[in-house]
Amino acid sequence: MSSLTEKARIFRSLHVPGDPLLLPNAWDVASALLTEAAGAKAVATTSAGVAWSLGVPDGDHLGRDRAAEAVRRVTDVVGLPVTADIEGGFGATPDEVAVTVTRILEAGAVGVNLEDGPRGLADQASRLAAARQAADDFGVPLYINARIDHYLRGGDDLAETLRRASAFLEAGATGIFVPGVRDPGLAAQLVKEIDAPVNMLLGPGAPPVRAFAEVGVARVSLGSSVASAAYAVAKAATEELLGGGTYTSIASGLPYGELNNLLQKG
Repeated sequence: MSSLTEKARIFRSLHVPGDPLLLPNAWDVASALLTEAAGAKAVATTSAGVAWSLGVPDGDHLGRDRAAEAVRRVTDVVGLPVTADIEGGFGATPDEVAVTVTRILEAGAVGVNLEDGPRGLADQASRLAAARQAADDFGVPLYINARIDHYLRGGDDLAETLRRASAFLEAGATGIFVPGVRDPGLAAQLVKEIDAPVNMLLGPGAPPVRAFAEVGVARVSLGSSVASAAYAVAKAATEELLGGGTYTSIASGLPYGELNNLLQKG
């Protein structure tokens, strides 16, 4: 994959309804290389995992510069297309979102997640339009995954989600991401009504991927859950060592040589 444009086109082609692109979400070079080595077709970053690893909370605290640098470190070592979670765009205005998108493209990513959070529909549509214009000006067909947080924030209004999806696609989004939906029946409704690839955020407690593939979902990601599971091991190992002086929590760790060799190849 010699060019960013080629990677962008390949990444877009991986979104196939019924045969979803599976993205476990990485947060640093090692987790990205493990993703690639396992046979994934692309690498996605998790904003929460990146933020935690750099000592700040999730929720637009990371900032554009550190987010772009984290993406650069990943794209420098993996050969797969990389899509970056850029939270709300690291900017108060559409113009600032455009600057962020340009920086992320310069860092080598060919996709972004851009979340709406509590923003109004018109405001978010303008931010997505700015992101699309920035990508067009850069000359790369960036995959813009517009995240709609309605269900994630506790709502259950399908009509509102569909209204936002339509507006966001008109503004320039490529796909629609609806975290908080774990019911294949509801996913089927979204797929039927949204004229674009639909992304689900899944994890423990959700039905298996095949249940969502059967209703036409085109992308499945794990978000921050892989990073949080890794930190759970760190917490358990520390508490076990300090509390009982034993080490069973780390018995299933990767062999030193396997991880070290992977990074040497990267």
